[in-house]
Amino acid sequence: MHEATTHVPQEAPALSSAATVTLPDDLPACHALLAQQAAAITELQDSRAKLSQQLEELNLTLTKLLLRLEGHRRERVVCDPDQLPLDFGDDPQAQDALADAAEEAEKIIQEYMVRREIQKQNKPPRTEKFPEHLERYEVTAEPPPEEQTCETHGPKNVIGYDTTETLEFERPKLKVRVTKYPKYACSQGTCGVAQAERPTGLVEGNRFDTSIAAEIITAKYGYHLPYHRQQDYFAASGWVPSRSTLLNILAAAEFVLLPLADYLAGLVRQSGLGCDETRVTLILPPTIPEVDADDPRSRRVQEVFQEAFDAGKTSINGRMWAYRSFELPLNVFDFTVSRHRDGPDEFLENFQGTLMADCYSGFQKIGVRSDERIVHAACWAHARRKILEGRSSHPTQAAMLLALVQQLYDIEDRAKVLSYDDRRALRQREAVPILDRIEAYVDEQTPSVLPKSVFAEALAYLRNHRAALRVYLTDGRVPIDNNDVEQLMKQVAVGRKNWLFLGSLEAGRRAATLLTLVSSALRNDLDVWAYLKDVLDQLLAGSTDYESLRPDVWKISRPAAVRTYRADERRDAADLRRLRRARRRQLDHARGKNP
Repeated sequence: MHEATTHVPQEAPALSSAATVTLPDDLPACHALLAQQAAAITELQDSRAKLSQQLEELNLTLTKLLLRLEGHRRERVVCDPDQLPLDFGDDPQAQDALADAAEEAEKIIQEYMVRREIQKQNKPPRTEKFPEHLERYEVTAEPPPEEQTCETHGPKNVIGYDTTETLEFERPKLKVRVTKYPKYACSQGTCGVAQAERPTGLVEGNRFDTSIAAEIITAKYGYHLPYHRQQDYFAASGWVPSRSTLLNILAAAEFVLLPLADYLAGLVRQSGLGCDETRVTLILPPTIPEVDADDPRSRRVQEVFQEAFDAGKTSINGRMWAYRSFELPLNVFDFTVSRHRDGPDEFLENFQGTLMADCYSGFQKIGVRSDERIVHAACWAHARRKILEGRSSHPTQAAMLLALVQQLYDIEDRAKVLSYDDRRALRQREAVPILDRIEAYVDEQTPSVLPKSVFAEALAYLRNHRAALRVYLTDGRVPIDNNDVEQLMKQVAVGRKNWLFLGSLEAGRRAATLLTLVSSALRNDLDVWAYLKDVLDQLLAGSTDYESLRPDVWKISRPAAVRTYRADERRDAADLRRLRRARRRQLDHARGKNP
């Protein structure tokens, strides 16, 4: 064979090199060269496939980050009107369930239309008049003097008035209450002096009324105003407090309110609840606090602080946990210095029941750690969210799963008006077959999906948490998802964007206490300021009747402090959602009968 100018190397040559190679002149050497080149080609193909997969994963990650940064976070699934309905085959149970759902949808639509017509008839005529209870004062707008006199007949007479009402706003007014304590002494001067007893105040000398403390708490945790903005707020009314003064008043109020917050936490632990957490920046102290050997939470604080100091950090990511009762209209917050599982474990030390939460590792084994006292229920909103994230790479498979999950939510929509027992029965009758079908479809699709793709993660989530995703079927009190608790995180997140960080460990615990009361008041549609002021007054007066101070109990005797328009807004929004879903179920049933 023809021989080139260079010699053949012992190892496979780089295929990308432009240099020529010597071709061997015997058959075994040719075979060896071909084998080396084939191996190099295979290696390059494998490398290219890996790089392509990495590029796909990076593009998916970039898409997710861009959606978080700029996109809408809505998870509502809007189905294509041309999409065929789900085929449940000849299963009579499924067909009966679909027929029942369509019949109930028709009933919901009719009820909504009747209720809306009644509301229209009973709705008072729209008026521009302001509420009657608002203070009014009168002014008279006189015409110019020359127009009040007639040149021919003399002074004109008033024959009537045209009246307009103009709403005015006054800044909040501050006033100082001066309390005099007369001293009564015997005329002989030997029997002592009698004087009224000083009331217990928030701070020494009773310098600040509970109304001031209620305003500071409401402003910070209800309207998310940091102290420097509250300074401007109070300065507009003529008083410029220092930030330390505002903090001291708030801290004194928290000390008074702490027993009530602990009482509410005990009530929440008596029934099923949902849990979620969010990050809060905590500024580290100059030195590590002393450790209480008998307090595991104190030891955890020392460990986290020591690790942060060793890394040269000046702040850490603390965690604010929210616990929302399924049955009582109460929310409780707790603060920890890390996301470690010790946080929920300690809070739920005496809890027995169902905990609805995401599938964070700290929750997955909570049943084992609690000797099965606690049953972890997984959230279907998280499962649906993962399917949505994988829809771009696997649109057909994701659409199938999303349609099945939507069927589960349709059942929940119908179950909301039922009792706990009837809700459980409906779930067992109609949701169980759909869950069986979801699990079968996940098993069917898993082998054909790339293991590291986003859609594979969604399938793995559904596969790994099957038992937890079925827990809600066994108890009518347990919701299908944890969305109500996740919404509580907004109360922390909005504040975090304003006051930015917590200045100390005590500040974190103080924030949790006050958020417990503010959030529970908001859940009951209360005027937060009115609730906090009255509660502070009663606690300072020595009351220990915490049951009467529960927001849901307190509001019964104080209807004027209830913001009824909030309940009306929620009811109207819920009615519209039920109507929209009922119409879709009705349409799906019609399309199923006439494909």
